[in-house]
Amino acid sequence: MSKKKSNTVSLKTPYNFDVRWEEIMENEDFVKIFLSDVLEKYIIKQRWYGGKSSKLKYIELSEYFRIQQNEEVYYGLILEVNFYEAFYQHYFLPIAFVSDESFANDDRILPLSIQNQEGFIIDAINLEAFRRVVFQRILTAVPKDRTRVQYKKSSLFDGAEYESSKFMGLEQSNTSIIYNGKYVLKFFRRIYADRNPDYEMSRFLSEKKDFKNTPAYLGSMQIKDQENTNITIALMNELVPNQGDAWDYMLKEFDKVFSNLEFKTIDIRALPIAARFERMHITDIPPQIIDWVGLNVFLKIQTLAKRTAEMHIALGSEFEDTSFTPTRFNGDYTVWLKNRLLYQFQNRLNAVENNLHKLEGLALELANEFLEKKNEIRKRFVNFDWTKLKGERLRVHGDYHLGQILVRDDDFYILDFEGEPESTIRDRKVKQPPLKDVAGLFRSFHYAIYATIFNNMKSYKHTQDQLFEAGEVLYRYLKNVFLGTYVVEIQNANINIGYNQERIFLLKYAMLEKAVYELGYELNSRPLWAVIPLKGISNIINH
Repeated sequence: MSKKKSNTVSLKTPYNFDVRWEEIMENEDFVKIFLSDVLEKYIIKQRWYGGKSSKLKYIELSEYFRIQQNEEVYYGLILEVNFYEAFYQHYFLPIAFVSDESFANDDRILPLSIQNQEGFIIDAINLEAFRRVVFQRILTAVPKDRTRVQYKKSSLFDGAEYESSKFMGLEQSNTSIIYNGKYVLKFFRRIYADRNPDYEMSRFLSEKKDFKNTPAYLGSMQIKDQENTNITIALMNELVPNQGDAWDYMLKEFDKVFSNLEFKTIDIRALPIAARFERMHITDIPPQIIDWVGLNVFLKIQTLAKRTAEMHIALGSEFEDTSFTPTRFNGDYTVWLKNRLLYQFQNRLNAVENNLHKLEGLALELANEFLEKKNEIRKRFVNFDWTKLKGERLRVHGDYHLGQILVRDDDFYILDFEGEPESTIRDRKVKQPPLKDVAGLFRSFHYAIYATIFNNMKSYKHTQDQLFEAGEVLYRYLKNVFLGTYVVEIQNANINIGYNQERIFLLKYAMLEKAVYELGYELNSRPLWAVIPLKGISNIINH
């Protein structure tokens, strides 16, 4: 992109453009200055910018559109960020022009004058007037909107007039606004040339299947790009009052469980160990385990299993909308799966080899085992014989873990259906065995157990190895109690997840996949925690 500026533009700051704000995006000088001189510096500092580990080459304007109501005009920009590593990403940035000095420097993107009116261009989401316009456009959306910028409203949205709006909190990849203390509007920052899975799944579950344990879909905002493809810009859901997410909840519960080892003078070596992947009811749990763990954790796991099964039942009981109808395993799926996993596995192998020097103790021991058994692990991924599988594939959550689940009183609400961040939008919509979600949750249980040990090491009297041993005993009971409820619920609804042998194969396969996936993140950002996915991999390949 050329950095050359037109002679008609004053080079001092602020720039002055003799053009109305309503026509600013048609001004080539403005677009050139804005994209090349200003945005690069601004965008790399944003929390939602996902290209921090790559080198930015240049930014192009892919699309722009007006977000307006009556005389009030804002612009939505779709920016194409190109990297030296020969790939690109798209981001959504809405902009507003304000003359109000009270905007902090961090909010300002560009100081400039428009027809001698001095002011700043800012990210419009920081402006209450903009947030109000988007809310009102969704609230007054008309059915079958054929315009380029489309606002949609669910019949469940009986919204009153705009009262207030505020930021939801520090999110990484999106920006969410709470309206009237009752609704959440999520602006997607990373944009894909397709409908966002979060929009599709949220709308399907609440409008078509009346699934109660997810925040109800209320509305959305989309645009059609130059190729006539739908792009989801924002999604509105109800705000579910809650006591936090299931991750924090389980960390507190597990802390009590580990404190009980000392408090109740429990002999870890004498604890009865459950068989792997055995479906258990609470009445099947040995008294020593109940005495140690308590009933509450297991009751909560049963509720979570029931809600997970109900989500899959809703996703697996559609016979009209082809994007949601269940389908069988086949050769195409197998080729897609193996290619994806072998590429990811090679990537993680390289990461382990390059980071061995950061590991010690059990983590180093397990990393060496991982390298020694690499051919066996690769063979596990390749030995996916779809002709032997009788179950069905469904649209699934795709990134299911304790952090995606809200706790409300004694119940759980499932949210964030965007899918796995590393995957392409197309891959996120591939139908998968529902046990892939269950495997993701099991890996999350494993993480929560180890995170509790790492976070509270100083307050426990036992050694780390003893706590790991107790944690592995607890882990098996959590999985088994979950399966005891989940499988019964699924089978009662005639959702086909295969017979017992097939279920165990799919669970182990998906848990191995998930643990290998996790390994990349841990080695890059917190090597001390690499022991968690490494232990998960070891558990599966040795049994």
